[in-house]
Order: sequence, then structure tokens, then C-alpha cells
Amino acid sequence: MRTAARTATWSVGLTGALALVVLVSAGVGPVSIAPDTVAKVLLNGVAVPASVGVAPRGVPLAGGLRVPVPTVGFVHPFSFAVEDTHATIVARIRLPRIALGAIVGFSLAAAGVVMQGFFRNPMADPSIIGVSSGAAVGAVAAIVAPVAIPFGLGLHGAAFVGALVAAFGVYLIATENGRTPVATLLLAGVAVQTFLGAVISFMLLRSGESIRTVVHWLMGHLSAASWDEVTTAGILVPPLFFVLLFYARDLNVLLLGEEDAHSLGIEVERTKRILLATASVITAAAVAVSGVIGFVGLVVPHIMRLLVGPDHRVLLPTSALAGASFLVATDTIARSGAAEVPVGIVTAALGAPFFLYLLRRREVHAL
Repeated sequence: MRTAARTATWSVGLTGALALVVLVSAGVGPVSIAPDTVAKVLLNGVAVPASVGVAPRGVPLAGGLRVPVPTVGFVHPFSFAVEDTHATIVARIRLPRIALGAIVGFSLAAAGVVMQGFFRNPMADPSIIGVSSGAAVGAVAAIVAPVAIPFGLGLHGAAFVGALVAAFGVYLIATENGRTPVATLLLAGVAVQTFLGAVISFMLLRSGESIRTVVHWLMGHLSAASWDEVTTAGILVPPLFFVLLFYARDLNVLLLGEEDAHSLGIEVERTKRILLATASVITAAAVAVSGVIGFVGLVVPHIMRLLVGPDHRVLLPTSALAGASFLVATDTIARSGAAEVPVGIVTAALGAPFFLYLLRRREVHAL
């Protein structure tokens, strides 16, 4: 009960912080918009069920029979007066980018918590088993030689598939006789990342006029966000996160060591496979729509571990919410200057010095 209360308290506070960051971020740009105006635009978009009825004709069946179909009517309870220009800027330009940034930050931070706990290594991050490198190979291939990508996957699809192929390739390399030693998995991930880095460098040499697009994607960005991407990521990420949250207690036990975890009733190899697969997929979904954004999954879990402790039942949801706020805030910084820069540059510029600060204070230690 105490754990649930702590989780709820921190989650409510961090959700409020995220809402505040969203209100401020949506008002920042070439056209400055007040937070109260942003709030009015958001409230105007709220729709609630107003009536429940039955479709008059229903669904036709054999023999002329029809099955009644329930219908739900929606109304918009709020109707604030907002300038059309402001409403368009907020709803169609800034909010998709903010929403996508929140989802990506949420995913990377959650995956970072799991990877650090899985490897019992404070230097672990979501890309440690080659997910980001695999996504980069797929995306660069889609940009440089789109005709070589089968099934019409496109940029995001190629990046997602590349990330999954790399992650599960590392898993297969490290697995022997049904067991996957964590140390072997880590070394296999390093080797595969190095190889994929060479592949990316080779494709860069052959990229020609598309090199600017390739470099921009590799730096990590949210500038091309759309509601379609937000919808896709929003459908995929929540169920994956709840799988990770379901295994938070098992992740706590795995920190004691695999033998102790097994003696306490944990199916170690099965749990490792589920955690690794789920963290890889949620990372792949994030990287596919945003490019390679570093330090979110490394620094945010460290900060939250100092604040809430190492219990993954609390650490996982709080880190995910903090990651969402962090990436929305850093993306706001990235686009608020005279010339917009990729958000991956800002996260690295802020994250690396802070991580060094933690290192100097000896706050970074083995889990």
C-alpha cells in the first residue's frame, strides 16, 4: 500500500508538471501564444458522450433480419472564443510535435529503466543492444536507396524493422542452450553496434545529395511530427509499457542475481526474454518516429532513482513521466532559437554535463 501511495503521489505530481510543460511549450514559437489561450484550444477539443441510442436500421443479416447497433453521440462541452490563427497553430502545428515528443521521451525513459535494471549497469541505455543502430541502418537505407526497401515500408517502417532485426539478432547471437547470459548479451550488443556503425558510415559515403536528410535524421528530431505518427505511437506504446510495469517486481528480484531470483520463484529466462523484447520494441517505436535521441534513457532514470529510490514499481512510471516532460522541454529549447536545431543535440548538450556531474558526486554506481 505504501508503494502504491508513493507511486500515485509522484505520478500525479509529474503528470501535473507535464501538463504545465505542454501549456508553456505550445505557446513558444515565432507566434507567441499565452498559456490560457493554449488551455482554451485544448478544452475546445474535448468531446464527451452525450447520448446513447440505437441505429434505426442496424446491421443486415441473412433473411432480411437486422441487428440493432448501439450508437453514441458526442458533444463539445467547452466553447471558448479563440482566434482561428492561434487555434490552427496550436492544434495542427505545435501539439502533434509536443505529443510525439512526450510519447518518445516516455518510451525512452521507461526502456532506460528496464535496461539499467536488466544489465545491473548504470551506463546501460535503450540502445545498448543495437536498437538505435539498427533503426539508423533501416532509416538511412530508406533515404539513400528507397527502392531497396521491400513491402513499401517507408522511412518509419524501415527504421522500426531495422531496430527489431538488430535487437533480436543480438539476442540470438548471445543465446546458447536456451540461456542468455547478460554479459554475453552486452558484448554482443557492443559488437553489433560497431558493425552497424560501419554500415551507416558506408551508406553515408554513398548518400550523395540526400546526406543532409540522413544527418538530420541521425541527430534526432521531432520537426516532421504529424497526428498520424502520434496515433500510431500512441496505440503501440501504452500496452508495451504496462507489460514492463507488470514485470517491475520481477525486475527488482533479478537485481539480486539470477540464482537468487530463481530460488524465489522467478522464471528467469522467460522473464528476461519478455523484458528484453518489450523494451526493444518500445525503443524501436520511439526511434522510428524521432531518429536517434540520446541521453533521455540514460540520465532521466538516474535522476528519478535519486528521488524515488530503486524500486522499479515506483521508478518505472515516474521515470517515464519525467522523460516525457524532459523531451518536450528540450524540444521547446531546440525550436525556440533563431535557427532550429535537432532535439538530439540539445539532449546530449544537457545530458552529458549533468551525467558527469553525477559521476563526480559519486551518484552513479552499480545497481
